[in-house]
Amino acid sequence: MSAHPALDVLDKLSDIDAANVVRCARVLLRRPLLRAGGQDGDLLPLVYRHREPLQELFAVALGYRLVVERRFARLYKTGPGDDPTRGEPSLSPRGYAYLALTLAALTGVGRQVLLSRLVADVRAAAGEAGVAVVDDQADRRALTAALRHLLAMGVISETEGTVAPWTGDAPVEALITIDTDVLGLLLAGPLTEASTPEALVELAARPGPRGVEHVVRRRLVENPVVLHSDLTEEQSAWLRRHHRRESVVLERCFGLVTETRVEGVLTADPEEYLTDLAFPGPGTVARIALLALRELRDGDARQDGRHPVRVERVREQCARLVEDYPAAWSRQATEDFDALTGEVLTLLTRVGLATPTEEPGTWLLSPAAHRWEPEPDDTPTRQGAAEPTPAPEPEPANWSLFSI
Repeated sequence: MSAHPALDVLDKLSDIDAANVVRCARVLLRRPLLRAGGQDGDLLPLVYRHREPLQELFAVALGYRLVVERRFARLYKTGPGDDPTRGEPSLSPRGYAYLALTLAALTGVGRQVLLSRLVADVRAAAGEAGVAVVDDQADRRALTAALRHLLAMGVISETEGTVAPWTGDAPVEALITIDTDVLGLLLAGPLTEASTPEALVELAARPGPRGVEHVVRRRLVENPVVLHSDLTEEQSAWLRRHHRRESVVLERCFGLVTETRVEGVLTADPEEYLTDLAFPGPGTVARIALLALRELRDGDARQDGRHPVRVERVREQCARLVEDYPAAWSRQATEDFDALTGEVLTLLTRVGLATPTEEPGTWLLSPAAHRWEPEPDDTPTRQGAAEPTPAPEPEPANWSLFSI
């Protein structure tokens, strides 16, 4: 017997089959709704062939349920709970509301429906749910974004015409076909058990059968950085006891590599396949966010390694970088410093490097912000700007998340 039941699943297989199971597991983590014709859908036959060890692996390692058919595979992950880093960027809060209302409307229309009828049904459902409908451009864009998201997931398809934003009183007509099988697999939350939206979010994020073990391992798999300060005392103690074993489990089962530091554990995918949002990244906002980190983390850190920073300080650093290197940035992205500051903080939040506090205008930078020591590849052009001074080399004995 190996050190963990999840490893036993792989040990019972040949080397080739075990490698294929790990490959399929990684695809399912990235594409929880895997379908023929969709992204990575060519791997469905391999997933179907290895469905039994995959189902056992996910159940034992993460407490996730996996449904596999020949046309699709659905990995039922738990909900993220109150986590602002998760979400579909194309959907606004109103877009999410329309997504839920559209799913409700689709359950009663059969296999095909005219777009105009679907829109009318969605708006009727909004009225029944007490959601105000204002028929303006913003409202239409939100509804269209919800429909386009369902198209991308394969829940609906355009048989005739297309789902596109409209400018008149009604959308341009189109015939929509519904994949009722995929529709029935979409929802993962226990709707029948929840009486309020808040209860649904809480129930969807509840622990798996192995309790603390599943809670912590899910966070290690789904988040790039897990800090002890973000865990309960019980969860933190469990991770400290088992971090070596967890490194083996995550690497063998999912191809992930961990780094253990005083403040917590960092999980990385060497192939970057499971990285949904790369950082550092291209573009003005990502590069300004990276260069601002070194200045923003100056000063005393809290006991948990986090650095408090005010939004005014972030804006100051954004403005300084724009003024020092005016030719390096997109003019459109730097016209409004307040908007740029918001985009930088949003990006840092999505990648787990910044967390808003209950105090308005105050954020906490993760200890992981020390991982990068960026240097501009040009000298400042603003008059009187000083040359950036190289950061000192980190002490080898300081095992912080950014000392590597």
